[in-house]
Amino acid sequence: MRKTAGRSGKAKRRALELARVLLVHGELAPRLALQTILQAGGYWVDAAASPAEALAKLDERQYDLVLTDSGLRSRNAATDVLAYARVKDYHPATAVIRSCHPAPKMGSSTPPYEMSIHAEDLPVLLGKVADLIGLRASRRYLPLRTAV
Repeated sequence: MRKTAGRSGKAKRRALELARVLLVHGELAPRLALQTILQAGGYWVDAAASPAEALAKLDERQYDLVLTDSGLRSRNAATDVLAYARVKDYHPATAVIRSCHPAPKMGSSTPPYEMSIHAEDLPVLLGKVADLIGLRASRRYLPLRTAV
């Protein structure tokens, strides 16, 4: 087996990794739907079902973006998760997402937990995710100083 000059194997693997997203959502169906959409969009997604699980994941690895649902169980859970992410030394981008559950119609047999994701909204969602990750990346690197 021939060794390649330059980067080590670990550095090469890191260069090929996708942008990492931590998705925090308390409900299973929306969490799986959003996770699938983000993965199809080319992102590496780690999902957490609770704020405690999210905090543990934030301590285990670095993320480029932390998305949390505004409707987590406790009142300030979403903001607490984002505040914890913002003080990490790697400074991930953060955002709150809002899951919309359609209101049941009178006399409708539609279950109240049904969630709909519209195909026309997917490019907008993925575009906003890309923008947040791109903004975070541009903030991480200081501009080059010009020679005097």
